[in-house]
This record gives sequence, structure tokens and C-alpha cells, in this order.
Amino acid sequence: MSDEAVMEEDRQLLSRAQDGDVSAFEALVDAHRDKVYGLALRMTRSEADAAEITQDTFLSAYQHLKDFRGDAAFGSWVHRIAANHALMRLRHRRVAQAAEQELQGPEFTERGSLAEYPQTDWSRDAEEKALDAELGAAIQQASDRLPEGYREVFLLKDVEGLSYEQIAEATGDSIPAIKSRLHRARLALREAIDAFYNRDSREL
Repeated sequence: MSDEAVMEEDRQLLSRAQDGDVSAFEALVDAHRDKVYGLALRMTRSEADAAEITQDTFLSAYQHLKDFRGDAAFGSWVHRIAANHALMRLRHRRVAQAAEQELQGPEFTERGSLAEYPQTDWSRDAEEKALDAELGAAIQQASDRLPEGYREVFLLKDVEGLSYEQIAEATGDSIPAIKSRLHRARLALREAIDAFYNRDSREL
């Protein structure tokens, strides 16, 4: 089914749902649930959080169904709702982690110096994984190591295809700030790709 046909079907289902047809809304949920869950999972890296965000997203969509005027596609609308819920979940997580770290305080060695946290080894065994799989893993790991604000923008723009305006609406940040974070995120990922290939050349 073409994108135009999908959007037309969504419009028809939306019109029926706004008139009170619950089965039409359930059909919209079935059509968009997997993409919403995928976005939430990529943003939070938690299956439990992604499942809750998916439920919250469609509950919010149902509650505000009559307010939706159709200025954007239904899929884009629920994606923005999902992004908002995911961002709120991530912010709450950061607050909780900061509070926990503040309570724990820094760790010291027996000599009284600050303990250093070991760096995670992201290397993969080339004999066990194909080159494309290794590269994909390296990019994924580099994305995971981005600060959450940078990773959020990268996922919303380059993975989900949202516009700068849609991201600004979802995050509450200015478009220049979003562009700046996206630029830095792309540079970090490009460095990860360069490091991956340089590693292969050193092993030859």
C-alpha cells in the first residue's frame, strides 16, 4: 500500500474515530503501535518503559482525539506524542540518577584518590560477526554513548525523520539548539565509524 493510500485510510479511520467509532481508533492503534513502540524503545533503551510509553501515547491520543484537526498525518501526530512521553521519562530518569549519585558520592581508592570507572569495551570479534553487523553495532554503541539530549535529537531527526519544527515542538528547545546538538551527534557518530575502519586497517 502506498504512503498516500495509508494516509487516506488513516484519515477515514480518524474521521470515524472522532465520531465515536471505537473500532476505528483501535484500527489506528494497530496500524501505528509497532512504530510508536520502536521509537520509545530506541529513545529509552527499556522494553518496560517503551511498553508504558506506547500505552500512554495512545491514551493521550484518544483523550485529545477531537482536538486533532488533521494538520499533520495521524502517524506524525502520535509520533510527537510518543516523543514527548519518552522525553519526560528520560528527564525523570536523569533526575533520579542525579539524586542517587549525589547520595552515593564519589568513590575513592585506598590511597584516597578518586576511583576511575573502567571504560566499556565495545570491540567485537571479527571472526564471529560480519563486517556490516560489526559496523552497525559500533554505530549503535556510539549512539548509546551520546548524551541523552544529543541522542534524542539524532533519533528524532535522522531515524524517525521528524522536522526541526516537530522536534522543537516535542522537546521545547529552539531550532538552533536542536541543529547544534544534531551536528555534534553526527560528528560523534562519524568519529565512531572512522575509528572502526581505522581499527580494521591497523589489524591488517
